[in-house]
Amino acid sequence: MAAFALQPFRALRLTDSHVGDPTAARVISRPYRSVPGRLMEWRRRRHLQVDPEPAVYLHEYTSAGVTVRGLVGLVDVVRSGPSIFAHEAIHEPQVKQLTDRMAAMSLNPAPILLMHAGSAAVRDLLDTAVAQPADLVYTDRSDQVQRIWRITHPQLIAQLNVHLATTQSVIADGHHRFEAARRLAARRPGTEWDSTLVMLVDQADTPLQLSAIHRTLPRLNIEAVADAVSEDQAFARRSTSHEALAHLDHALVLHDGTSWATLKPNRPHELLVRWLHEELIPRWHVDESKIAYHHSAGEAIARTGNGLTVLLPAPRFPQVAASATSGHLLPAKATSFQPKPNLGVLMRELGSG
Repeated sequence: MAAFALQPFRALRLTDSHVGDPTAARVISRPYRSVPGRLMEWRRRRHLQVDPEPAVYLHEYTSAGVTVRGLVGLVDVVRSGPSIFAHEAIHEPQVKQLTDRMAAMSLNPAPILLMHAGSAAVRDLLDTAVAQPADLVYTDRSDQVQRIWRITHPQLIAQLNVHLATTQSVIADGHHRFEAARRLAARRPGTEWDSTLVMLVDQADTPLQLSAIHRTLPRLNIEAVADAVSEDQAFARRSTSHEALAHLDHALVLHDGTSWATLKPNRPHELLVRWLHEELIPRWHVDESKIAYHHSAGEAIARTGNGLTVLLPAPRFPQVAASATSGHLLPAKATSFQPKPNLGVLMRELGSG
């Protein structure tokens, strides 16, 4: 397997006052073929700027009291690609759309978020870096605090890459963009498309918070689930939401607007979201294209209507990493990682170096 390595690049950055501003997304909105011209105009108006020299960036951001720190740089999609693992399935139409969109924009508008269990050697290097004053510090329009250090010394970058060489990272956010980057690299070999922008986060240091994404399954209720229970399942009706939710760490919590129940496999099963999609949903004859997804239990419960809301326990990073490296992908929308850095803090414009 080829060594993982981060390459320096010249960051394209929104000015501090535009990061976190929803209107800033207009610069990379439709029509995508007009994005390069819009970037030029925004740079003329000094809403955007390109850093003068290439760097690997240490980006630390704080959102709602949670601080995440990661290294931002380019990875060679062909050479480092085999050490980057997807953990959930992708949709082909979305990949095709993103491939065309990225080619038209000539832009990596945000780093693909990668997570790994970092080494003490890398953490020591980063601790030394953050002991120095940051090159940029500001609070953006959404109250996310940004701190950025530029790592430009070739010897320090080489030292980092020596320690990162055996990294096996898992994609937290950007599965479709990474697959689109692979296809652009294959379509245009020997060009800047050979690499793409990533942010590598150490889950043993300042981890992304891992949450479940809950489901509402149409035209299903708890009575139907009870009728379909098999010997390998443990089903229990619950009197109240409080009683049901007390079991959420190790069971599916079911609610149909009237009743509550829990359901779990009798045999050990590491990831219940996989069990739900591979065994239960086919047994219940649910059309997966009709499933609604919710990023919080409160939102899922509030939207329970003509269907069954299924609340899932949050998976743990070792579970997700083990699944990814085994090649046994989770269903789409299996996990949610927060907080993500705001758009425009660090971007990469192809053609800028």
